[in-house]
Formats: sequence, structure tokens, C-alpha cells
Amino acid sequence: MEGGRLKAGSFFDMTIVFIISAPSGSGKSTLVARLMAADPGLRFSISYTSRAPRGKEANGIDYHFVSREDFEAMIARDEFLEWASVFGNYYGTHRGILEQARAEGKDLVLDIDVQGALQLIRSKVPEPVTIFVLAPSRQILEQRLRARGEDRDDVIARRLREAADEIRRYKDYDYVLINRDLGRSADSLAAIVKAERARRTRIEDLIRPILESFEG
Repeated sequence: MEGGRLKAGSFFDMTIVFIISAPSGSGKSTLVARLMAADPGLRFSISYTSRAPRGKEANGIDYHFVSREDFEAMIARDEFLEWASVFGNYYGTHRGILEQARAEGKDLVLDIDVQGALQLIRSKVPEPVTIFVLAPSRQILEQRLRARGEDRDDVIARRLREAADEIRRYKDYDYVLINRDLGRSADSLAAIVKAERARRTRIEDLIRPILESFEG
């Protein structure tokens, strides 16, 4: 991974970036919402999008909604850590969110699709932790998509085709959660966050003074 370690003013010596991806309908958004509600040491990255709000979605809470023209201007100014075109709409993560999390002494959670995740994995973010969420089967994924009641049959068919491509990239991720039971999957996601915060390579700066206290 290119880039150095990011120092943060928190208990841990760097801001950890958690990248969470999943095919639409896998339950990722619900899992992320539970994680954020349970862990005050996390900051959620609100993505930018060129699509219109759906239902009760609010600007600055669910997404930053901008026009297609404004999004393309932001691309031209290199304002995004990653961006992708998904089903004809742009989605992206603004560069400023990482520095904001770092200044707050928090770890950062990115809920992004496979295209954007691979951009960050390959070059943009130092030592990210990547998590892929899977539905237990194609049939269950289709049931969940239909239960949402948001999409026409042709859109659901397209999402399922997209899911078939996305799940083949699971080997690019550090962890895979098979979301059979929401409660257990939420517990597993929280456990990954806790374990990564205790990873030896992330806390060397905290270990060193302890060792030094035993010298002399």
C-alpha cells in the first residue's frame, strides 16, 4: 500500500479505515448502522452522489446529493478518494473525510461499492481493513431485494447480475461476513473492529514506552 501511517490524536496511533462492501440487498447498510450506533470511536463517511434522494433520504445524512454536473466538476478537481458510476449514477468519497476523522481521533467507516473499494485498496488509503458482506444465497438475496419494495423487476434482475460479478471479488477483501443472522453478523462486525484496533503493528508506539519502562 502506498502512503505512510496516519497519526491520530486518539488511543491508537493511526486512523483505521474500515471499507465495507456488499451486493445490494445483503444487509450491509443495517449492519453499518448498528456498528455506528454502538461505537462512538467511529466516524461514518457520507458519500456524494449524483442521483436524486429516495423516500425519506436527507441531504448530508444519507448522502451529499449534488447534480451530475457538479459531481463531474469535483472529479475534474480531483476531490475524491474514490468514485464510481453505478447504474448510471455517480458515487464518491470526498478526500476531506479522512483528515476530518483523523482530526477527531476517530476511525473511519466507508460503506462503498466494489468499484470504489478496489480503488482505495490498490493505492489511496494506507493499511485499510476491508470487509465484504454476503447474503447466504442468490435466492435469499432476491427475496431481500423484493421485500424492500423499492425496485421494478428489471432493476432487481440487473442488481442480481451485478451481484454475481461483485461476489467474485471477495478474495480482494480481508474479511467476509455471510449475513445469515443480522444479530450475529453485527456482533462479528464489531469484533473485527475491536481486533483490528489491537493489532500489534497498529500499536507499536504504545508498546515501546511500556518496554522502555522495564529497562535500566
